[in-house]
Amino acid sequence: MKLKFNGRWIAGVLAAGFALAAVAKTTPEQAARLGATDLTPTGAEAAANENGSIPPWNGGQTAAPANFAGVGARYVDPYPEDKPLFTITAENLSSYRGRLTAGQIALFEKYPATYKINVYPTRRSFVNPPAIYEAIRSNAVSAELSNKGETLSGAVTGIPFPIPENGQEAIWNHRLRYRDVSTRRWDNQFAVTSSGEYNAVKMRIETLFNYGQQGIKPENLENILFYLAQTVTEPKTLAGSMTLIHETMDNVKELRKSWEYTPGQVRSALRRSSLIAYDNFGTAVDGLATADQMDMFNGALDRYDWKLEKKREIYVPANSYAVHSDQYKYSDIIRKNHVNQDLTRYELRRVWVVDARVKKGGVSHLYKRRTFYLDEDSWQIVLVDVYDAQEQLWRVQEGHSIVAYDKLYQLPVMETVYDLSDGRYLVRGLNNEEPETSSATFEARDFDPSRARRLSKK
Repeated sequence: MKLKFNGRWIAGVLAAGFALAAVAKTTPEQAARLGATDLTPTGAEAAANENGSIPPWNGGQTAAPANFAGVGARYVDPYPEDKPLFTITAENLSSYRGRLTAGQIALFEKYPATYKINVYPTRRSFVNPPAIYEAIRSNAVSAELSNKGETLSGAVTGIPFPIPENGQEAIWNHRLRYRDVSTRRWDNQFAVTSSGEYNAVKMRIETLFNYGQQGIKPENLENILFYLAQTVTEPKTLAGSMTLIHETMDNVKELRKSWEYTPGQVRSALRRSSLIAYDNFGTAVDGLATADQMDMFNGALDRYDWKLEKKREIYVPANSYAVHSDQYKYSDIIRKNHVNQDLTRYELRRVWVVDARVKKGGVSHLYKRRTFYLDEDSWQIVLVDVYDAQEQLWRVQEGHSIVAYDKLYQLPVMETVYDLSDGRYLVRGLNNEEPETSSATFEARDFDPSRARRLSKK
């Protein structure tokens, strides 16, 4: 069976990179396909691929395994009997190049003796609550972008563009995928040197996904997609540092609002900052990742032209329960040159491909070009090829995730940024030695700059 592409998608490819004014919405007839005929509720192809190596989507992983201890407990692997179908190494790389990204191939070439990819059976485990699917169907006929793609209207709760027409719509889907409503998680970060040594920065993150609330209306969002507070707990030299973000829905009306607090500063309140965006560096990343690389990509889209390219079938990180297990310490995961690939899992998935290039004239970014690979079921960005000013491949991002089967959403558990030029890399999102990500109860007022520091005590 050949991959099917609807006419609206093809039109988007032909028009990719154009300056958006207002884009025609999906028709009711097209939206009726979602979850009913050839498309899943999120817009993925419901059918298997031609040879069955990618199975049909049958609703996802909706049941917790018997050994799951319940709400708040560590997520355990629902597929413990799965074994690798095969392993890709530098020696057999030529047989698999067509299903790898440029960045993955570069990692094999950089570390031929140690880098490998264990390919497991494909489990289309992604699932969201029924109410999210209903919101997506509604969004499909009402959501639209204006102001060159920086203003979203007519959407709430679920992804806005399940049948995307261009690259910007696809990236908006990643930004607005459902991730629970109010959460507390550990986002521990490790900058690894070329010799394999690393420093650890432990951070706790509280988030209120304003957009993800069920039943809320777009006009009641007050232009805020989500609130996020990041507090550093270790090392002592950084402990107590806080970053606060109010992510806006209409970047033309108002850009992201952000504040910072550093222990020892003259004033005890958070101070406004404009540095937590674009290609400024984040907290203690050792120059390995820009602010907009957190969560694989975040923030405004205005510095790039976005092109939606042909779908591909590639091997991507998926169902990463092993590397998320509390049976392993951080030292078991972090190795010289790259993470312990024995603990990672890859599956053959269909992905949307979006190529982004810095706009000509008046804007700049440390990364001149980035190619994003989005899992078709979840809209999670799973891989990114990152290019420097000379358009040479520079860095490679991987996003490892699991399905939170008690909450019915995709949960990121590890992100990596590999620097091909000097052998360093960054790992973040690990919580193996900390409590599991959990739902929490927050209100918008908790994220007011005047009281956000109290979150560390809740």
